[in-house]
Amino acid sequence: MTVADTTYQLPRPFVVVATQNPIELEGTYPLPEAQLDRFLFKLVVGYPEEHEYRAILDRTVGDDVIEVEAVSTGAEILAMRHVVRQVPVPAHVQDYAIQLMMGTQPGSKHATATTNENVALGSSPRGAQALLLAGKVSALLAGRFTVNTDDIKQVALPALRHRIIVNFQGQSEGVTPDDIISDVLAQVQPLTEAATA
Repeated sequence: MTVADTTYQLPRPFVVVATQNPIELEGTYPLPEAQLDRFLFKLVVGYPEEHEYRAILDRTVGDDVIEVEAVSTGAEILAMRHVVRQVPVPAHVQDYAIQLMMGTQPGSKHATATTNENVALGSSPRGAQALLLAGKVSALLAGRFTVNTDDIKQVALPALRHRIIVNFQGQSEGVTPDDIISDVLAQVQPLTEAATA
């Protein structure tokens, strides 16, 4: 991490989490597109469910001190990262991730009409990297040791939504990045393994 002219080495692993309240932006500024692109996911957090409100209130208005317990160590996280990167991705799944990413880019051969009409800037190659890395985690969480196209579909929204800039026309019509991604998912069909052999 660099502050002014001084660089500080952070211990590995480290993560960067950015939050932004869509109502109150005073004192904060939206990140530039190039910086947003470096985040793996953009998660949209809605209102809590009723039982979650109870848990929030139980933890915040009483006198109890909530003990936070570590669930992993830095060394374990680095080892898990190494395992994730070793998960194989079949060629047809990689092709599908590339086509989805390109489907968000206006003028590309995989762009949909919705993309061409409403997107100013589509996903960069980091979008495809995010799809594959998150797809590998999805496969492992499902107990599989190879990535399939369903894994890529499952992570497409959080991996791509912050990498798409909707143009003025799209904004005026209420089109969101999630709308673009959903349209691309509906229209870009994965090739089968046999079709790529």
